[in-house]
Amino acid sequence: MVSAFKTIGIFGRVKNSGVIETLKMLIAYLRSLNQNIIIDSEIADALEDITLKSVARADFGKHCQLMIVVGGDGSLLHAAHTIVEHQIPVLGINRGRLGFLTDILPTQLNKIKPILEGKYLLEKRFLLTARVQHEGKIIGQSDALNEVALIPDTLPHMNEFEIYIDDQFLCSQDSDGVIIATPTGSTAYALSGGGPILHPQLDAMVMVPMFPHTLTLRPIVIEGNHRITLVISPNNSATPRLSCDSQSIFNTPPGSTITIEKKPERLHLIHPLDYDYYETLRSKLHWGRKLQYTE
Repeated sequence: MVSAFKTIGIFGRVKNSGVIETLKMLIAYLRSLNQNIIIDSEIADALEDITLKSVARADFGKHCQLMIVVGGDGSLLHAAHTIVEHQIPVLGINRGRLGFLTDILPTQLNKIKPILEGKYLLEKRFLLTARVQHEGKIIGQSDALNEVALIPDTLPHMNEFEIYIDDQFLCSQDSDGVIIATPTGSTAYALSGGGPILHPQLDAMVMVPMFPHTLTLRPIVIEGNHRITLVISPNNSATPRLSCDSQSIFNTPPGSTITIEKKPERLHLIHPLDYDYYETLRSKLHWGRKLQYTE
């Protein structure tokens, strides 16, 4: 079979339940299609298959033209951080609980063949870059596909901070923190905090306050190219933390400044041609099905 992708990289967290079994099935299926495959060293150790070429996880983007992720949305988030700089498209095989990003089931591996033939839908999802500065020095920087969240330290408490949008003052908050989410992340942490669902094609961000000390603060949706700045009050008695997709966490001391803006590179996410975003919402969030009327 002639493939649209010369080499396929396979990514999965082998400690997760069921992932090893699905990885073996996936590799066998791709081999039946005569595809060139590479895996990372962690998978290589788990499978003990010396016939498979392995590379360091950080080097995937240099060796493959498509990455297939086996796992849940957390696994795909991790993979996205690895390959987004290389603009390598990602396809997800769902072994997680929800799977808003990984939409092919392990029983549907036959959906991969048309994708390899170039028959697929391609979405470009934007990420956020967050940077923490304190006393003129950058003390932390990372990217987020889902959300950047200002959260308390080990003990829950109110944090005092100001929010600016493109240097225009928006408001000050006394709250546990705030979630700044992309459309991709609007169905994750931000949703559990009471934020709206943003369609993935929207060029927008949503800010969701976390347990504010006033009933009038509500989520706000802003245009995606704005720059958001959080200024941590010097009066804070504790040090809140900044989380990027729950994968990178930095301390934000009193007096520090956090800058959040869109990352230039986007994640290229692949779906089968029958992908239906609204069906994903219905099935994952248990929304009502289409009514069946009887005469």
